Amino acid sequence: MKTVGVIGGSGLYEMDGLEDVERVGLSTPFGDPSDEFVVGRIGDTRLVFLPRHGRGHRLLPSEVPYRANLWGMKKLGAGWVIGVASVGSLREEIEPGHLVVPDQLIDRTFRRPSTFFGNGIVAHVAFADPFCPVLSRQLLDACAAVGARVHAGGTYVCMEGPQFSTRAESHLYRSWGASVIGMTNLQEAKLAREAEICFATLALATDYDCWHEAHEDVVIEDILRIMH
Repeated sequence: MKTVGVIGGSGLYEMDGLEDVERVGLSTPFGDPSDEFVVGRIGDTRLVFLPRHGRGHRLLPSEVPYRANLWGMKKLGAGWVIGVASVGSLREEIEPGHLVVPDQLIDRTFRRPSTFFGNGIVAHVAFADPFCPVLSRQLLDACAAVGARVHAGGTYVCMEGPQFSTRAESHLYRSWGASVIGMTNLQEAKLAREAEICFATLALATDYDCWHEAHEDVVIEDILRIMH
């Protein structure tokens, strides 16, 4: 039975069709994960789910224990991991409510551990194409199967947060050709690559950040409305 990991919002606990559910607590060499892992089965697939920010959304993006989370996924046998995330759109055609399966990343974080290596263990890891093309294709096909509006490819800018972009930053990222902006998936992609896990992101655009003159600046209430 193949094992697929999902890192996302706590609302995914109520995933339709999830059977034989159990909660698994783990300690790791990198501290405790965000929360207990929820392990269950959907059809012939074993699923391992972890709420990225913990139940009750209590961890800032900079506080998420990314190394512990990915170490736990590897320990529980997840060969494939999907990072589900809400993002701001940097392109007119990516409207709030649309899904994006990005194929590139830009790192704008500056105070998060992003590697399992160090402390005497030296490695260099290829990262030119940060997402697994096989898993990304599966996500695109799944979106098409349910009639969701999805955009294939694009660059995800990962910012430190918790503040949203300034207007100058938002226009800068657009000038770079970026498609969406978020606060979480960069470390997950790097660590999954080091752990030899196939990783892809499914991103939900909830707003136009603050660059779009015809739309109001991003506010949390609009993000929650689109997510629901």
